Amino acid sequence: MSTNEAASRYFDAIAAALDGLGAYLADSRASPYRRNDLVAETVMPYIARLEHSFRAWKNRLGFLESFRIQRAESGYPLFQNVLELENDRREADKRLASIAEPQTLREEMVDFILRHRAFPGELQRAMAERLYLEDVREGRVFSPLVLPETVRVSVNPKTKRPYYIVHWGAFDGAANLPLVYMAAVEDSSENMTASLVAGEGRLNEDVEIPLPVGGLLNPDLAHRFDDFAEKNSSYSLSPATIATNLDRDFDTLHPKQLRRVVLGPFYTAGITAHNSTVSEVLAKVHRQDNAWLLTWTVQEVYSKAEQPGRKGLWSSQPPREEFHLETDDLEAARMGVSAYEKHALVPHEAYQALYASGEAGRIFDGYKVHVVSAGGVITDV
Repeated sequence: MSTNEAASRYFDAIAAALDGLGAYLADSRASPYRRNDLVAETVMPYIARLEHSFRAWKNRLGFLESFRIQRAESGYPLFQNVLELENDRREADKRLASIAEPQTLREEMVDFILRHRAFPGELQRAMAERLYLEDVREGRVFSPLVLPETVRVSVNPKTKRPYYIVHWGAFDGAANLPLVYMAAVEDSSENMTASLVAGEGRLNEDVEIPLPVGGLLNPDLAHRFDDFAEKNSSYSLSPATIATNLDRDFDTLHPKQLRRVVLGPFYTAGITAHNSTVSEVLAKVHRQDNAWLLTWTVQEVYSKAEQPGRKGLWSSQPPREEFHLETDDLEAARMGVSAYEKHALVPHEAYQALYASGEAGRIFDGYKVHVVSAGGVITDV
C-alpha cells in the first residue's frame, strides 16, 4: 500500500468514526447520555473540532507530505501535528498575504498548462496551502488546550451557592489522545453569591447571563481557572487527582463532580497496530472503509461529602471535598474514579467479522458496544 493510499484510508476511516460517534450522541434512542442532554451537548462540539482538525490535516497533505500517527497506542496523529495545526492557525493571515488569491492561481495554472503542456505542481501546492490556511483560520480545531467555558448556572438550594457547569478540552501530548472535561462546581465567593442568589436560594432572574460564557463565570477567578485547566488536564493525572487539585487550589470553589471523556484509542485495519487480534479480524473486512473501531471511556469522580471549614484565631481551613473512589472495582480504583463506562463504536460489517471470528466477546468484554448500520446506530448489541 502506498503512503497516499494509507493516508486516504486513514482519513476516510476516522471521518466515518467521528461521524458515527456524532450520530450516536445525537440519537436520543441510542445514547444513554440523552437522559442527561448536557453531556452529549458538551461532547458534540469537541467532535466537530476533531472533524475540522482531520479535514485540515488531510488538506495539508496537498502541499506537505509529512504526517505521522501513533500506530501502536492511540491511533491518533502525533502531538507534533496538533502543535503545527495550532501554529498554522495563528499565522494563517500572515502566510495568506504571501500567497496569490485563488482566482489568480487558477489563471496561472491554466496559462502554465497551455504554455508548458505539463502539470503545474508548484501552483497546485500553493492553491492547496491557501485553501488549507483559509480553512484553519476559522479556528474551531482541537487545540492542545480548548479553554474553559461555562454552559450552565443554577443555585444549590441547600447551600445557597451558585452552581456552574464548566467544560474544557485538551489534546494530551504524551498519550496522543483528545480529552474532554466537565466540572460541576459550587462557588462560595461573596461577590458571586450576592449577585446571583436571590431570596430563598433561587437564581437571581434579574441578572442576565449570556450563556455560554468564555471561561469560569466568576471573573475574579477566570484567568486562574484557565491556568488550572492548562496545568491539570494531563491524561496521566487521575480524575480524582484533578478534582482534589481544583478543591485545594481554589478556597471558594467546591468541585462536586468531575467527568473526563477519553476519545480513543482508534483502530484502523492495516494502519494501526494496537492489538494483533483486532488487526487480524479487521483486515478480513471486505470494505476497507468499514474496517475500523473507535473506543472511548467516560470517567467520573464525585464528592460524597463536604468537610466544613473552620475559622480560628491563629489558623483557618476552608471547606474541603471528600471524593468517593470505588475501591471494590479494581479498574475504577486504577483509574482513580467513582465510576466509569467503556464504549466501543464499530461498523456493522466489522462487528460481523469480529463476531464470526469468535473474538467479539473477549475484545468487547467490559464495553458497551454500538454498531453503525444504515446511517444509524444500534446500541446494546
